[in-house]
Amino acid sequence: MVRRFLIALGTLLASVALVLLVLLLGMRAKSPFALRTLRAFNRWFTNPRQMTTAGKPGAYAGVIRHVGRRSGAAYETPVGPFVTDAGFVIAIAYGTSSDWVKNVLAAGSATLVTEGRTYEVDQPEIVPIADVVAVVPEKERRNLRLVRVQQAMRVRRTEAAEGS
Repeated sequence: MVRRFLIALGTLLASVALVLLVLLLGMRAKSPFALRTLRAFNRWFTNPRQMTTAGKPGAYAGVIRHVGRRSGAAYETPVGPFVTDAGFVIAIAYGTSSDWVKNVLAAGSATLVTEGRTYEVDQPEIVPIADVVAVVPEKERRNLRLVRVQQAMRVRRTEAAEGS
C-alpha cells in the first residue's frame, strides 16, 4: 500500500516537473502554445494571488492600471517595473501580444503603482531588453535570460508620485 502511494506520488511529481520543463523550454523558444498556456495560467491562478501584495512597499510586483482598447473597461495587471531616471522599464515576458501591452500602447498612457506610490506614465515604447538591461538588478537579469525575454516597455513618469 505504501509502495503504491510512493509510486503514484513519484509519478505525479515527475509529470508536473515534465510539464514545467516543457513550458519553460516552450517559453524560451517563444512557442505560441507555451506562451498562451502560461498567460492563461497566470491570468487564472498567479495574477489574482500576486495582486494581494502588488504595488505595496517591498512587494515583488507593481500594478499597471490600463484601459481596454476595445471594451473601455479598467484593468489591473501585476508587472515587474524597474526604475529609470525618467520613468520605468517593464520586461515583456510573453511578447507584445499581451493584452496589457496592447492596451497601454493604444492608450499612450497608464497608471503604475509600485512601492506604495502611484505614478501616471505615458510615452510607452517597446525597446530591446539589451537597451535597458542596465537598470535591471543582476538577479532579475538572470531570470530574464533564462526565459529569453527580448523586449521591454519603457514609460515616462508624467507627474510626481502620490501615496496609494
